[in-house]
Amino acid sequence: MAYVLAGGRGSRLFELTDRRAKPAVYFGGKSRIIDFALSNALNSGIRRIGVATQYKAHSLIRHLQRGWNFFRPERNESFDILPASQRVSETEWYAGTADAVFQNIDIIESYAPEYMVILAGDHVYKMDYELMLEQHVEQQADVTVGCLEVPRLEATGFGVMHVDEHDRIVSFIEKPADPPAIPGNPDKALASMGIYVFKTKFLFDQLRRDAEDADSSRDFGKNVIPHLVSHGKAVAHRFSASCVRAESEGEAYWRDVGTVDGYWEANIDLTSVTPSLDLYDQRWPIWTYAEITPPAKFVHNEDSRRGLALNALVSGGCIVSGAHVHKSLLFTGVRVRSYAYLDGAVVLPYVDIGRSARLRNVVIDSGVRIPPGLVVGEDAELDAKRFRRTERGRVLITQPMIDHLAS
Repeated sequence: MAYVLAGGRGSRLFELTDRRAKPAVYFGGKSRIIDFALSNALNSGIRRIGVATQYKAHSLIRHLQRGWNFFRPERNESFDILPASQRVSETEWYAGTADAVFQNIDIIESYAPEYMVILAGDHVYKMDYELMLEQHVEQQADVTVGCLEVPRLEATGFGVMHVDEHDRIVSFIEKPADPPAIPGNPDKALASMGIYVFKTKFLFDQLRRDAEDADSSRDFGKNVIPHLVSHGKAVAHRFSASCVRAESEGEAYWRDVGTVDGYWEANIDLTSVTPSLDLYDQRWPIWTYAEITPPAKFVHNEDSRRGLALNALVSGGCIVSGAHVHKSLLFTGVRVRSYAYLDGAVVLPYVDIGRSARLRNVVIDSGVRIPPGLVVGEDAELDAKRFRRTERGRVLITQPMIDHLAS
């Protein structure tokens, strides 16, 4: 069984997560971030999935109900949405990632899975979990931890696994100032991906033990994993061993997309001729809710009023009407009116961009109405006064910000 932890807010995305949890944030033209973990599980052959939700979960739950409702009990498949619902205590929600599993032990036990794959629901990557499961069984580990190889000096913001020459974890250090290097590779460190494999019975024993510890914060990374590193057999699994790559993809792709800059960059990269992440690989499809829409439409063909898009992803239901779209990504149902110009724009669903607007290096939240003639991305000081502008010059635009302009 795959168990996806999808309760986090993602506060570094600021207003983009005011109305939705981070796993429910749109990505790649038609998907949500959580679709990557769920698709990895499905493509890996896992047919029992649970999703634990907590923070502002309505849009996430709605997406899961619409897009992931094809599992059939008669085929020994199941898909459970597990909101924090005070099932263990009438006063407590999920206290931490481990508690989000502990509170649903009875539901998991009813399916009797032999192994559990614990996943974070807020990262973008393609991975075959079956290979990680095989390693876990072969090495008879108590827990296997998915790990990224990252430059050692950049690992200070991660939980870092200090391993021996056999990849057994000898210590787990949260955000170390001086990260331990991988044996034989002094310039790299192993950072936790928040992916864990357990034998189910063993996991439940550990969760019950942790629940009885009054000093525990009920968290896998802070409590459960460090305990097993000290008192059991914890083994690292390197992402490079199970990363799924298309022929065009070079290095192993994994993104947190947890900041406005990171979110913008990962989406805009998809507009490249050969992006780092290939969404067109039919051998490893990213499943999602396929909204029924008409085809994208481009209209008008005059010198100053030509509907066109270059190096762009344009989703169904979009109309580019006499506007120029360059190096941008338009989600479902976007309208771009005549004489508008977009460059480096990530435009979420059902945005309406008014005539003669000029928008550069922006992320526009869903449903926003951009007024005619609005200019963003040309005056840094003005942008920072009106919208949320990052130090790297990316501008987040929401409807309340637009409404404030008129007040």
